[in-house]
Amino acid sequence: MRRVAFHGILAAGLLLWIGSGCGDEESGERAAQEAAARASEAKQGEEMVEVELCDGESKTKIPARVERTHEGGLAIASDLMAQWKRRNPEERWIEAEREKHVIEPPADNSHLIGKTQGHIYSRITERHLKEWDRELLQLVAEGSRIFHSADALGSEIAVSCDMCHPDAANTHPETYPKFQTQLGRVVLLRDMINWCIEHPVRGPLLAADSAEMRALEAYILAQRTGEPLAYGKH
Repeated sequence: MRRVAFHGILAAGLLLWIGSGCGDEESGERAAQEAAARASEAKQGEEMVEVELCDGESKTKIPARVERTHEGGLAIASDLMAQWKRRNPEERWIEAEREKHVIEPPADNSHLIGKTQGHIYSRITERHLKEWDRELLQLVAEGSRIFHSADALGSEIAVSCDMCHPDAANTHPETYPKFQTQLGRVVLLRDMINWCIEHPVRGPLLAADSAEMRALEAYILAQRTGEPLAYGKH
């Protein structure tokens, strides 16, 4: 039995393929599992290849005859993904966050399917829309998690943003930039977020371009879906 390493771009690409499913996560994972079952059917006495992920822990075996085939790649990725999920039972944290807190869905961009946005590489497909929604919801859900967690905000007094703004109510991100008397100047939404973190929350300031700040802004903006922009409004 030979041993090979499964890592780098190949590993990330195949695992992402399963996650995106060339359409959706459920159908992609189901297709990968079916291909894995077919590819893993070893005949008696057949040479096997043991594949090891770069973490040094995850391993799987497939027949050598499918090692460099599409189905062989799916078999590897499917089994390694299953192992990862068993070690990470909270992998569906986005769904869990949406069950705990209201998160507005992103805009429906289905009307863009099949259209070209003025560029040779920009023909929009259903897979693009699903990828956009997945990435956006991940950022917004992370913002919700931080918004509702005193620990994630680093509060010294166990205060989280939702204690004053349930589900991001009364934040009015559509009115920024505007003059804020608390700061004595015209500010952006992120400036006001940091003022709240520093004072009511009593936590450390966030860098303007930090992942946490971008997530908080994304969540707050998402919760005001449909509100017209009115910068400067009090």
